[in-house]
Amino acid sequence: MASFSMVSTPVHLYLPKKLTFPIRCSSSSSAPSVSTPPSLTQFDLKTYWTTLIADINQKLHEAVPVRYPDQIYESMRYSVLAEGAKRASPVMCVAACELFGGNRLAAFPTACALEMVHAASLIHDDLPCMDDDPSRRGQPSNHTVYGDDLAILAGDALFPLGFQHIVANTPSSLVPEPRLLRVITEIARTVGSTGMAAGQFLDLEGGPDAIEFAQEKKFGEMSQCSAVCGGLLGGAEDDEVDRLRRYGRAVGVLYRVVDDILEDKMNGADEDERKKKKGFSYVRAYGVEKAMEVAEQLRAKAKQELDGFEKYGDAVVPLYSFVDYAVDRSFTVSDSS
Repeated sequence: MASFSMVSTPVHLYLPKKLTFPIRCSSSSSAPSVSTPPSLTQFDLKTYWTTLIADINQKLHEAVPVRYPDQIYESMRYSVLAEGAKRASPVMCVAACELFGGNRLAAFPTACALEMVHAASLIHDDLPCMDDDPSRRGQPSNHTVYGDDLAILAGDALFPLGFQHIVANTPSSLVPEPRLLRVITEIARTVGSTGMAAGQFLDLEGGPDAIEFAQEKKFGEMSQCSAVCGGLLGGAEDDEVDRLRRYGRAVGVLYRVVDDILEDKMNGADEDERKKKKGFSYVRAYGVEKAMEVAEQLRAKAKQELDGFEKYGDAVVPLYSFVDYAVDRSFTVSDSS
């Protein structure tokens, strides 16, 4: 795989052509240049991603059937099976498992559990007492449809269902019990008081100096957990798990920072619209130029971590491609063309 060297010339971060603007980092940026492994140019991320989504959607449909009490399960399914869901966490989990020669059948139960946990966190984040978002992915938020009470219960139910699904459905012939316990521990830590819960708290209450920590906890934790769980399921060594942890955290925050930049460009100079937004944003806190520098640094960091997996050859290519996709958003996963 390609290595990365320090350069003194400006670094460019290009965003989707449909937005018709390039993003240029300032010349003072210390981010290393980002090169592309030759095999990455032939890899079709869209096909890889959408194929996995079809499998994961089917397994999620089976994992969350409608039972008594119907209303709670319908609320759970509304968010877990939401149209347009990217399934980024499950796909990253499967890719990390396959990097180490693991069978994706070993990863699917955990991949589904990660999506349940992610959906639960979004249900709770959207509540009026939290981010107060009436919509999610262009559709009404869970609490908008089912009410705050059922939304809270649906989220509460999805968290433990994820753990139950892992234990009940992971083939023991593919994943030894000690590995499975590490996976469950990793997810529990991620959603707990030192993980995503801490990020949401800081997003609501923390001061401006807490933005990096809040973004890492609220967005980096889930991506980090997905990569680490996949690695554990595939039999990664401890040092490889640590590398996946750093990679996943960088990709998760990178995706959020680029979202901040895109939202700022779409809102333009609409100060009223900016004030309506709750929570932290690199753009609102530091400005667009600083956010662009941060994005380039995160992209370079994520790819540098992947250089440590050179011995696995092309198996690491999907993980490389997720980094570039976080920046260029070259397709939408719901595309059928």
